[in-house]
Amino acid sequence: MRLTRPALLCAAILGATALSSPVLHAAPATAPAAAPAPAPTAAPNPNMLIASVNGQDIHLGDLQRAAANLPPQLQQQAQPQQIFGILLNQLIQQKAVQIAAYKEGVDKKPDVKERMDAAANNALQNAYLAEKVTPQVTDAAMQSYYQANYAKAKPEEEVHARHILVPTEDQAKDVIKQLDHGADFAKLAAKLSTDKGSAGANGGDLGWFKKGDMLPAFSDAAFKMKANQITQTPIKTQYGWHVIQVLGTREAPVPSFDSVKGEIRQKLIQQDVRTVVEQAMSGVKVVQYDAQGKPVTAPTTPAPAPAKH
Repeated sequence: MRLTRPALLCAAILGATALSSPVLHAAPATAPAAAPAPAPTAAPNPNMLIASVNGQDIHLGDLQRAAANLPPQLQQQAQPQQIFGILLNQLIQQKAVQIAAYKEGVDKKPDVKERMDAAANNALQNAYLAEKVTPQVTDAAMQSYYQANYAKAKPEEEVHARHILVPTEDQAKDVIKQLDHGADFAKLAAKLSTDKGSAGANGGDLGWFKKGDMLPAFSDAAFKMKANQITQTPIKTQYGWHVIQVLGTREAPVPSFDSVKGEIRQKLIQQDVRTVVEQAMSGVKVVQYDAQGKPVTAPTTPAPAPAKH
């Protein structure tokens, strides 16, 4: 069976693996002789011409890029033929509007030209950064970062604690008195704590946390306490007065590579972007000016090129 041109285009746009309907009936007891396998069909060329508007061409690649920006839900629910027609109509309409805008000189208006230039410059900057950074963020680079910063890092101490947050010191002292006389911590937290969103509704439980995860005053107190100990002096932070109970301490377990792979990728991208920006800055001269047009900083000069041998 040969795929028609529209079917080929639909498959290319959505990356469909098959265009025929699924088999709904059981195979007969005696299967007929297998038909010769069809010759593989070459992937459609992104430069394939699919429409033109006043001589301005629209190619398959334009449709593929438009399809890639569709919401995932629409990509999954809509039929390929529907998406093909919708996207093609949109691209034709966009091209027609652009032609009308150029014809009337809208692109020459200062504010429009400024926005068009800004969009073009932004696209150029992003493309340059992607070209320089993407090849650096490899699986090997991420594994190396993981080994250095996670697998071989010194384990951090963690504390499991719960708290009751109240507006005044006197209220906090009263909570401590009730706890010392056997009151249930979780019930008091649910009843009195103003931290209803993250802790009060859960008996004040904050889970496991590292020292840097909390405000300094809170962490300083919690990390000095032993398991099952309750603060005998209320702890003040910007949110109010805390009564803390430490439930346990431990060394933070080493996270698996898969659990932090996304985080590592972002960190490597940020590092590499900074490097690319610094390299770009080293090759330009920058002068800043005040409101009177006078230089306000010493001008910078590009770094000298290495000597050739």
